[in-house]
Order: sequence, then structure tokens, then C-alpha cells
Amino acid sequence: MEKNFILAGFGGQGILLAGTILANAFMLDDKNVTWYPCYGAEMRGGTVNCEVVVSDTEVSSVHKKDCDYALVLNQQSFDRFVQNIKSGGTIIANSTLVAETKPRADIHYVFAQMGKIASDLGTNKITNVVSLGVLSSVTDIISKDALKKAVETVLGEKKKDLLPLNIKALECGESILTCA
Repeated sequence: MEKNFILAGFGGQGILLAGTILANAFMLDDKNVTWYPCYGAEMRGGTVNCEVVVSDTEVSSVHKKDCDYALVLNQQSFDRFVQNIKSGGTIIANSTLVAETKPRADIHYVFAQMGKIASDLGTNKITNVVSLGVLSSVTDIISKDALKKAVETVLGEKKKDLLPLNIKALECGESILTCA
């Protein structure tokens, strides 16, 4: 089993952090994984994305042409990466910033108000972690326990005070229809 993910948004949305958390979660689940960041010189406000490839065996390559899953947090990323999804793949979009359109009939769409959920929790800075929770509810490739542990590991001692809010964001994403 080899699956590849694209996480994308604009600079400042925590896309690279989300990719780091996802890659760490896969490692905690004893998977082979690569993480590949891509960002422009404009940084905050510009397009940022990263690729995560996970496999039970060695990862065949880092930079894939098509992906199984795309997790996009803004409209520009949706428009850019919807064509990069394999037939039968899934795009998960932050409907707070992405119009709920379905330009392709051969892929699955998940629209969730990740930004609104994050704002309801107190800050839109955790939209990236909410999105990881949504991703974990859509696929069984990653265990929820490993994802939670990865959030704890990546935030570490330095950002320990942010841990409760980030765990809550993850849980809200995982149970998006029932979280208040």
C-alpha cells in the first residue's frame, strides 16, 4: 500500500506544520514516509504545499504526479490541485474559504467548514489541525491515536501550552458533524 497526499493553502495557514504532523503520525504507525515541502519566496500569503507519501514498504519516490488525497485550505489551492487527484481519489476542502463545486465526476469531495470550526474554538490558526482531524475521519490509513500523539510530539515542550487547544481542534475535525 502506497498513498500520497498533498496539503495546500496559503502561507501562514500552517500547511507545513500539518504535513509534519501527518508524516510523524505515519511514522508512529510504523509506516515508511516522506515529507516534501514546496513554497514560494513570498511566504506568508503565498501558495504553500507539501507532499506526504506513505507506504508499508519503501517509498517509491517523493514527488508524485498525481495524489490519492488532497487537503486544501483555500480556493487557489483547490483550483490548482483538483486536477492532480487520481481517479477515485479524494479532495478535502475547507468550505469556509472554498466554494463547494465539483468540477470532476471521477473523484470524491469532502467539504467541511474547518475555518469556522477553528474560529469557534477561538482562533483560525488551528484550521490546519482541524483539517487533519477531518482527514483522519475520511481515511482509515492513519490511526487517530497516532495523529494525536504526533500533535503532542511536534508541538513539544516549547509549545506545550497550545496542546489542549490543538487536541480539541483535532477531535473536532475527527467528529465534524457532532462537535460544538
